[in-house]
Amino acid sequence: MPAQLDRLIDEQNKTWQRMQDIQTLAEREERDWTAEERTNWDAAEARLTEVSGDIERINKMAALDKIDRSQIVTTTGEPEGRRGGDAAEKAKRYADTFGVYLRGGMDRLSPDQRNMMMDHEVDLRAMGAGIDTAGGFTVPEEFRNIMTETMKAFGGLLGLADVITTSTGADLKWPTNDDTSNEGEILGENQPAGEQDLAVGGKTLKAHIFSSKQVRLSLSLLQDSAFGLESWVPKKLGERIGRRAARAWTTGTGVDQPEGLTTGAAVGKQGAGGQTTSVIYDDLIDLEHSVDSAYRPNGRYLMHDFTLKVIRKLKDGQSRPLWTPVPAPGFPSTINGFEYTLDNSMPIPAASAKTIAFGDFKAGYVIRQVQAVQTLRLVERYAEYLQVAFLGFARMDGGIQDSSAIRLYQHAAS
Repeated sequence: MPAQLDRLIDEQNKTWQRMQDIQTLAEREERDWTAEERTNWDAAEARLTEVSGDIERINKMAALDKIDRSQIVTTTGEPEGRRGGDAAEKAKRYADTFGVYLRGGMDRLSPDQRNMMMDHEVDLRAMGAGIDTAGGFTVPEEFRNIMTETMKAFGGLLGLADVITTSTGADLKWPTNDDTSNEGEILGENQPAGEQDLAVGGKTLKAHIFSSKQVRLSLSLLQDSAFGLESWVPKKLGERIGRRAARAWTTGTGVDQPEGLTTGAAVGKQGAGGQTTSVIYDDLIDLEHSVDSAYRPNGRYLMHDFTLKVIRKLKDGQSRPLWTPVPAPGFPSTINGFEYTLDNSMPIPAASAKTIAFGDFKAGYVIRQVQAVQTLRLVERYAEYLQVAFLGFARMDGGIQDSSAIRLYQHAAS
């Protein structure tokens, strides 16, 4: 993987330099591009898009493979790497039992294993999900961690926001605050200190149920010990839940679903008339400075890949590209010196669309997750097809928590 990443980064930089050489030559000679130069530019741009996408994918998969078990917080609030021997052994037994359950169902379990599973049973009817079958089971921590990391890979905002995890799905009162306009004072001798209360608002974080939909597998595949069921299933469930949750966190209405970033955040810059699908350099500068300077040191961009393609063509006043490719493995690409994250659940350039977010996302947006992710194993429903279906549930919410930390770029209406 590292050798492939090095090769792609090298090709990305050479392709980008070739594009810059074409443009620089035409500017130096003060002429229009030739037909050959246009053809070469278009071919190079297409290849740059492919290579940049491959780099993003490799980095995404690398993130999925890096699971630091010492940072996985258990239901007792203690990192797994520091748990006592008995607790660690119990967690391992449950994980092994859960693996047997995935492949063979409850019939394959011993009496002790069944009792262990029943201790982790969740009555899905109590969640108000319209499900008339009890019998969902809390997934083991390793299984849940794979699902969560996969969800991060498919939802960029999840990796940036302030994420809180609760053990139950009860409504959670969460404070919101914007104190950037307030300041302290200089006291004279023997003068009393003044008063200025914090303008603390609040919102209620709920536990909206996100479903993976059913994933069906054949019995023959489940019986194949070479098939890595214990990692394949959580990744697929996590991908589906992650994609749907990402769309809710970026564009959700806030009514019976999370408050999306583009719904709750304020517009910091709107494009001038005619900029229905375009962005100019000055717009990005205005967007950056619409965010209070206290948040800009941690600022970064969030956008769809289509929007990145538009920005990659922009230059500053000295004809320097705003987008800087990956200089070497371990260093990020940047836009005007700021890192960026791609989230393809963000809107794409269109009239009045809010396509670019900039700011400190950890300060500005909060995501609530309920720790107990549930999985159902459906057997009888597809028995005549010799198939078993798996269904995953995660309970989450999200919303703006500091309105000054994030601003949006909105395209012109016409």
